[in-house]
Amino acid sequence: MGRMAQIKFGTDGWRAVIAEDFTFANVERVAQATADYWAAGPLSGSEKRVIVGYDRRFLSDQFARRTAEVFAANDFDVVLTSRPTPTPAVSYAVKTRNAIGGVMITASHNPPAFNGFKLKASFGGSAEPATCAAVEAMLDKNPAPSGARNGSIAQTDLKPEHYKAIKKLVDFKLIARSKLRFAHDPRFGVGAGCFAELLAGTTCKVTTLNAEHDPNFGGINPEPVIQNYTRTAAFLRKHPHDICLVTDGDADRVGGMDGRGNYLSTHQIICVLLKHLHVNRHLNGRVIKALTTTSMVDKMCQAYGLPLVETGVGFKYICAEMIKGNVLLGAEESGGIGFPGHIPERDGILAGLMLLELLATEKISINKLLAQLEKQFGPHRYARIDIRYPLEKRAPLMEYCKNHSPAKLLRSPLAEVKSYDWVKFIARDGTWLMLRGSGTEPILRIYAEARSDADAQRLLKAGLALTKQV
Repeated sequence: MGRMAQIKFGTDGWRAVIAEDFTFANVERVAQATADYWAAGPLSGSEKRVIVGYDRRFLSDQFARRTAEVFAANDFDVVLTSRPTPTPAVSYAVKTRNAIGGVMITASHNPPAFNGFKLKASFGGSAEPATCAAVEAMLDKNPAPSGARNGSIAQTDLKPEHYKAIKKLVDFKLIARSKLRFAHDPRFGVGAGCFAELLAGTTCKVTTLNAEHDPNFGGINPEPVIQNYTRTAAFLRKHPHDICLVTDGDADRVGGMDGRGNYLSTHQIICVLLKHLHVNRHLNGRVIKALTTTSMVDKMCQAYGLPLVETGVGFKYICAEMIKGNVLLGAEESGGIGFPGHIPERDGILAGLMLLELLATEKISINKLLAQLEKQFGPHRYARIDIRYPLEKRAPLMEYCKNHSPAKLLRSPLAEVKSYDWVKFIARDGTWLMLRGSGTEPILRIYAEARSDADAQRLLKAGLALTKQV
């Protein structure tokens, strides 16, 4: 498409296919609109500074350089990362360097053909929906300057200061002497080498897999989900480790496998970390979770006497709660986890370190830790499918679901219907089913949780049946 392609902002910025809509001309338009927005409403306490980072995708470094030049030409001082960098390191630099905001050139876990322009707010988290809408409204108000650079561009490696910060948030000495032998699969993304760098000179042994700089991500989306783990799982079966950490393309999300290649769901990771923070570290505070996150979190909060806040899907909603303070943990189904005392942002590298601290503290396997949780709170089996679904049918489907709620889910009577973010049916025994449309494409996601895998699959079938009613 040409220069004037329509640009629509999604969750925390703009994503599009490289060379179709994601072109240098369109990146310049978005960068100029962002510069106009930040110049029009300077924040008290912030300086006229912007942090620009990038991932390992095709041309990301060049898109980032052009973005930096647009900001510099608009009289901003720009800090540009000198190498592919995790998104949380860029967000951390925005906060600690009193920048007015940041831009991360990444499409996160999207397929290799995509790239993106993620907006970061001055507090070091995803820009609020209102900010994204305001930047979108500024598009083409002014042309992007072609050459003049009035501000400065300083190229800096932001990873060391991020490492220093996250090492202070865990018991790093305990991890350093733990002799843990773990693997890390960065899915060919910017997380490659991070744990090896962090733990160099310690007793830990780190095996980094899928670490090459491959803009095609080995032919697989750089997302921490089970279908992408086949090769790594086969390696772990032959070469057992204590645990395998997995990060996504821009290293703000975490997933995992046990030491023998068996899948660890993001829900399981969230629950073991919640227990670790409260039981082992004796910490309290509000727990923030997105609607699609396991109901084991609800049961744990009830048992631990912790306040629970449930938000819509998207870390921007969790971020908005984290900014209010008194937060123990913020977590979402996709593997985004935020911690207190840091930035109101997902951080896959910090989440990985926290899992290592947990293993070093407990000195038992991750599988035994999960078994303990199940014994206390019961089994929770989660399933999800994504189906293609016409955009024009979404609103009628949601209306139908709200007006024709099932009397029960499997064997348990319906207890509640939540419809502030699409629709979620919750049964009295905690079983639940949710239907939710993708924010960026004609896809409908159906989520379910029950006491067994078979029951979770039955719920998905019930969800599919609902989609055929419209």
